[in-house]
Amino acid sequence: MPIPANQERATSPTRGGRTRPGALTLLLGLPALLFALITWQVVADGPLIRLDARVSRGLVAPDRGSELLADLGNIQVAVPVLAVALGYVAVRARRAGGDRWWLPVAAAALLMALVPALVVPLKELTDRPGTPAVPPGTGYYPSGHTATAAIAYGSATLLLLPRLRTALARRALVTACLVLVLGVSYGLVRRGYHWPLDVVGSWCLCAVLLSSLWLFLRRTRPPEPRR
Repeated sequence: MPIPANQERATSPTRGGRTRPGALTLLLGLPALLFALITWQVVADGPLIRLDARVSRGLVAPDRGSELLADLGNIQVAVPVLAVALGYVAVRARRAGGDRWWLPVAAAALLMALVPALVVPLKELTDRPGTPAVPPGTGYYPSGHTATAAIAYGSATLLLLPRLRTALARRALVTACLVLVLGVSYGLVRRGYHWPLDVVGSWCLCAVLLSSLWLFLRRTRPPEPRR
């Protein structure tokens, strides 16, 4: 059943190519707030940290499977996947022509380069010790492997989605991205490489970064013809 034009405008998160303020709050404000809350709890050793430790004790059970899942967040695995997607999109966009065809690829590459620039100082600031399953040390919050996986696989997905013709293909791509990121996250916690909050904090940080990339890609994408 067709949706009336006035109702479609009222329910759409965008209007005239611009994102509505409520959608911006959901995409950027909420994960940023959650990230700030979790970071504060980590630094202040708040009640969430004690809950985090209990959850970790119930989940940690190192095995080969969890280690393999965690390895999907390695730079040597995730970044080449993104590089292949960047190369494919760059070639297709260049052949299609148009001004500033390189901008989406450059934005995704820059976002990937920002991950260590953001995560490393945060690790030094929070100075969080690791779980009992890893050697003594600090600098575990937020999870760098989770951030690497989320940004690499997420950016590749955002770049490839507009080039898929069917809804089924787009759903399959998004599902594959979510499975990879969740698999890495589960492997890190199960293996004991990270506390659960290390992973959740990275989710929140990456939600802000990927939402920013999505908003940028929307603005640089050629307008679709009116139906």
